[in-house]
Amino acid sequence: MSKFKIKIAPSILSADFGRLDDEIKAVDRAGADWIHIDVMDGHFVPNLTMGPSIVAAARRATSLPLDVHLMIENADRYLVDYVDAGADMITVHAEACPHLHRTVDAILKLNKKAGVALNPATPADAITYVVDKISLVLVMTVNPGFGGQTFIADMLPKIRHIQTMIDTDVDIEVDGGINETTAADVISAGATVLVSGNGIFKADNYKQAIDSMKMMTEDEHRISC
Repeated sequence: MSKFKIKIAPSILSADFGRLDDEIKAVDRAGADWIHIDVMDGHFVPNLTMGPSIVAAARRATSLPLDVHLMIENADRYLVDYVDAGADMITVHAEACPHLHRTVDAILKLNKKAGVALNPATPADAITYVVDKISLVLVMTVNPGFGGQTFIADMLPKIRHIQTMIDTDVDIEVDGGINETTAADVISAGATVLVSGNGIFKADNYKQAIDSMKMMTEDEHRISC
């Protein structure tokens, strides 16, 4: 059996917040690799969601890595808050960080993994001058702000291009419209981490939904790319 492993990061944006602790524990038991936490400020994106208190609640519920995705302006101001709450990795948007290099350095100085997210209209080359510092590139396959949107297939060439820019130890994460159908396409393009909200939390069986996305061996992945 191949050692290659696709990582699945359920997005708790789609979880039942009335029983969030149970939901996180359920996807942990079902085989999730990371927990993805979408932070939105109502300015950079047209929605307002969770803050450090939710990250702290997730930290109490699981020992899985917490993948905190900051869809916010002035991210530097809040980095310490999310680290203190329990974030293991922090991803910021290239579009929202006028001094992206400085922001990435600030995350690294907090001894956390840094990621950069790219909106659909943002070219892959936006990561050129930080690519040697980051642990992941997050390709948005929807326009950020709301869950349940339709996957944008035009992002597949971007994923392929990013794969040519990064080292093998840098993850390519995809977020937006990921389910049992679209998972195969993004994995074939080179994605290694799949964020899925409705595709998991709206499924009847969390384990079955997660397992269905972990479908390719290392050899299949290399051949497809």
